[in-house]
Amino acid sequence: MAEVVYDSASRIYTPGAKPAVNKLSLDIADGEFVVFVGPSGCGKSTALRMLAGLEEIDGGEIRIGGDNMVGVPSRDRDIAMVFQNYALYPNKTVAENMDFPLKMRGLPKSERDEKVRAAAETLGLTEFLDRKPRALSGGQRQRVAMGRAIVREPRVFLMDEPLSNLDAKMRVGTRAEIAALQQRLGVTTIYVTHDQVEAMTMGHRVAVLRLGELQQFASPVELYDRPVNAFVAGFIGSPSMNLFTVPVADGGVRLGGALVPLPASARSAISAAGLESVTLGIRPEQWTANGPSDEGVPAQVTVVEELGSDAFLYGTLADAPDQPIVVRAPGRSGAHLGDKITLRTITDDLHLFHPDTGARLN
Repeated sequence: MAEVVYDSASRIYTPGAKPAVNKLSLDIADGEFVVFVGPSGCGKSTALRMLAGLEEIDGGEIRIGGDNMVGVPSRDRDIAMVFQNYALYPNKTVAENMDFPLKMRGLPKSERDEKVRAAAETLGLTEFLDRKPRALSGGQRQRVAMGRAIVREPRVFLMDEPLSNLDAKMRVGTRAEIAALQQRLGVTTIYVTHDQVEAMTMGHRVAVLRLGELQQFASPVELYDRPVNAFVAGFIGSPSMNLFTVPVADGGVRLGGALVPLPASARSAISAAGLESVTLGIRPEQWTANGPSDEGVPAQVTVVEELGSDAFLYGTLADAPDQPIVVRAPGRSGAHLGDKITLRTITDDLHLFHPDTGARLN
């Protein structure tokens, strides 16, 4: 086990072009579960591969347990990687797949067998040790791939979108298993995904990347409650935050012809920035839908997602039909396609961002 440090680490594929990873700096504690998340092309997998030694480090450093990894071959980094496609040997049994890296190290057979049995018990694979991969489900194959990594007892686990080949139900169950397993083993783990729900439910901390640059590195709760910019605000959360560029008015901002009140502290931040318009962020649960005759922001429902305990109302603002909105409502809300509603915020803890830079204001 060891801490991992990215110290202004960069990866440049084409000289003169924008780096795939640009001066990434992160301090990952010993035993921490960190998730790299972001849209396609953000550099998350490249950053992981730099740590694994599969990509060169063109600038800065990456350290594992205080040791500089620049120029160190993958085999000497004491890491274990779990890939998206399992990468199992089809002609070997589960036990032989898990045993293979230990055999390559030259460990005695008795020691290898003990480590394989222990990993199989941890992962619930004991009854499958004599089966070959073709006789396993996708979730079981992924557990075998994890077992092959566990038996090596590395300082760091690296996981590159390991659940993307599983169906939705299996993905939910397996991500809970991975999080629980990491908690028991206490090994520093870095996990890459494009699914922000996975990131929010698994990581102790989450690194959000965009175009090769780190946007925010924080706990899931902090990312949700205090996104540092409009990109993080719109990326984190499902459904995503409603974002509107709106004019400033006395007492707040105007949205859809109605006044959305803001607390004095938020108004002061807007005034200090000298802005006449701001980007207003409202989470789906931060407002409520009322009847068309009530006071509030007029809107029209275009889609209703009934989820049982909750319902999500998708629609548009009455005076801006190209402006989509989403509202979380109680389940069985009774709303229908085409209904006219009015929206009111139910908290003054709304999110304000600079309309040009996207930086958080409040």
